[in-house]
Amino acid sequence: MTETIPVAVPGPFTDPLDYLPPGTGTPPLPGTRVRVPLGRRQVVGIVTGPPRPATVAGTRLKRIQDVLDASPLLGDSLRNLIHWAAGYYHHPIGECFATALPTRLRQGREAVVSGRRKALVAGNAEHPVPELNSEQRAASSAIAIQQGHAVILIEGVTGSGKTEVYLDAIHRALAVGLQVLVIVPEIGLTPQLVQRFQQRLAGNMAVLHSGLSDSQRLNAWLAAANGEADVIIGTRSAIFVPLARPGLIVVDEEHDPSLKQQEGFRYSARDLAVYRGHQLDLPVVLGSATPSLESLANAESGRYQTVRLTQRAGGAAPPRLRLMDMRGQPTIEGLSEPLIRTVREHLEADGQVLLFLNRRGYAPTLICHECGWIAECDRCDARYTYHRGRSRLHCHHCDRETGVPRACPECGSVDLRPLGLGTERVESTLQTLLPDTPLIRIDRDSTRRRGEFERQMASALSGESRLLLGTQMLAKGHHLPAVTLVAVIDADQGLFGADFRAPERLAQLVIQVAGRAGRAERPGEVVIQTHQPEHPLLQTLIHGGYPAFAEVALAERQAAGLPPARSMALLRAEAPGKAAPQAFLQAALAVMPAQTSVEALGPYPAPMERRAGRYRAQLMLQADHRPALQRLLSCWLPAIGALPEARRARWSVDVDPAETL
Repeated sequence: MTETIPVAVPGPFTDPLDYLPPGTGTPPLPGTRVRVPLGRRQVVGIVTGPPRPATVAGTRLKRIQDVLDASPLLGDSLRNLIHWAAGYYHHPIGECFATALPTRLRQGREAVVSGRRKALVAGNAEHPVPELNSEQRAASSAIAIQQGHAVILIEGVTGSGKTEVYLDAIHRALAVGLQVLVIVPEIGLTPQLVQRFQQRLAGNMAVLHSGLSDSQRLNAWLAAANGEADVIIGTRSAIFVPLARPGLIVVDEEHDPSLKQQEGFRYSARDLAVYRGHQLDLPVVLGSATPSLESLANAESGRYQTVRLTQRAGGAAPPRLRLMDMRGQPTIEGLSEPLIRTVREHLEADGQVLLFLNRRGYAPTLICHECGWIAECDRCDARYTYHRGRSRLHCHHCDRETGVPRACPECGSVDLRPLGLGTERVESTLQTLLPDTPLIRIDRDSTRRRGEFERQMASALSGESRLLLGTQMLAKGHHLPAVTLVAVIDADQGLFGADFRAPERLAQLVIQVAGRAGRAERPGEVVIQTHQPEHPLLQTLIHGGYPAFAEVALAERQAAGLPPARSMALLRAEAPGKAAPQAFLQAALAVMPAQTSVEALGPYPAPMERRAGRYRAQLMLQADHRPALQRLLSCWLPAIGALPEARRARWSVDVDPAETL
């Protein structure tokens, strides 16, 4: 019987394809890269297992053209992780394997250090180690006593010193010769974390994120794989990095939606970290001041251990939160007079002030004052955001840009006015109100240039900039000890979102940004501007904090039958025409296997039906038990792919979706 080699190749293939071994030499080992023919192209694939009997006629089989590695790049455990992820998220196996490789290795380049830039950052461990308080010691001990796999959820209020607990646990792992993988949600958090780790740890560190060049990513990946890197700090895709001597996995800000890939291979780095820890029989630490409801539910059920840090480190007092009722208040570009007075008081007392508005640009709407025309994106069901500094209209959904019209295209009036607030507009207002106060604005627009984010954060940390204005880039994880006042300019925009997770996201964001205040000796104050001061969510946060909100939210999810009470998947479809996505989903529903344990809702248009010129619709699937949902998807998706309607729409499945928009 003919023996073949299973190879995962890029493309819409659920399973590896069979290829004949190369004409000479021994068959390539699992985990090595090979170059193989695919149609009229030559592609790079990964050998996924040992030789196996052919499943198709020998005359149809093609031969491996070239073996690119002398030894496997991906070991057994990492290949098993990728296989499991491909099955759980129901994504083509070749694309899952490609995600695990740096770009240069996917291109077939040699797996050797590239360029002159060093991949490793050497720690010096020269800074004194602060003494842990009793809660921090208990958290560190909970990690240290683990002899195998366990998930420890560190639920610590902002400023409670979770990073010190991480550092203590990492130090213990390095002392016995093990590697540590640290996952963070965003690139913006890595420089500050790397600097802090460098000052406190003696090992070598490698950094992996999308802001690096291809050669830098390859070098860091190889340093992790061969054991040169003791600590690997990376964003989402770093969960797939090979580890020579794994000992601990840490996921910081585990609640952050950035840990879930939203396009293509829609995996959750947090959930894969938990699975990888189980697979390698090692502890996994999840840390957050505002844990996801999924993690809290796992803790309640006993799957995770919970350690709470209720005190701020160093004796710092928690900030005082208060709602500022904007109803009937005079305002200047969204800033109420009481807020302006409060800002001035803190600045006069030599404090630093952070103003938070999670909307960049000058204004979210440009309108004609004469006829009411609104500048709308012609590819999305959305309005253009007006960016005055660049004199451009920009759709933040499809990235389309256009110039600002000189006159209204409907009536010819030149009286075009911006409506609503963006960070650019608030910045202009603050410069007028407080012309002598150094101000920096931190959002995606102001930090486009390489190194600009780091420069601005250094200015904020030094106290040189007394007034800080920004989006969620400024809210997450940063230690700003001089900040005494945090002001949330507009809390109302998150109160009425279309996604069922909107209240959770708002609560997390408010608590996270509030945590930037009063982290040192001086007490902090948090002001939340709202037209809805009686709203239950805001009242719960003010009087009970995030734990009280989470308790209520979990009960509401249970009553509504929403995650984490039930498992969910979304079948999404999109096409240039409106009818094709609906027709595809209707056809998919018609071939769904008969069963009673999975509920199908829809199909229905996506909350933003048209995006980037394509119409979108979705079918929601829910089940009381995750295995039932997985069984359904496994037998149903192949039938969906064979539907004639599937050729007229682009479709995908999203298991455990982070958002339903």
